[in-house]
Amino acid sequence: MAVSSEYKAFVAEQLEPLGSVTTRNMFGGAGVYLDGLMFGLIAGETLYFKVDDRNRADYEEEGLGPFTVQLTRGGTGSFSYYEVPERLYDDPDELVQWARKALDATLAAKAAKPVKRKRTPARKKTARLGT
Repeated sequence: MAVSSEYKAFVAEQLEPLGSVTTRNMFGGAGVYLDGLMFGLIAGETLYFKVDDRNRADYEEEGLGPFTVQLTRGGTGSFSYYEVPERLYDDPDELVQWARKALDATLAAKAAKPVKRKRTPARKKTARLGT
């Protein structure tokens, strides 16, 4: 489902207290970013925030689950992004609190990833002549 430019602007406006929140189109939806970190996604007209073990219970208490997609080989796949409760749109301060927790989850996931090292070309072996 495509995401309307109006909805993307609405999300960015709601999250303005965090800083310069941007959105980028991806796979028919949009990623929600702050300082180059994707902490949310939009599918259709629904906002999802990044979760981990520290904030997952907040969403589950609201009866919400993860973002899922239909896989081409059948079945579904889920991601570590959960739907934001609709009630938060009526409480911008609480919405920003949930967004901060999503940012924390994003930073923790980034810190847990191993650092990728650039591969250096192997040194050429040179034959030494005996002396």
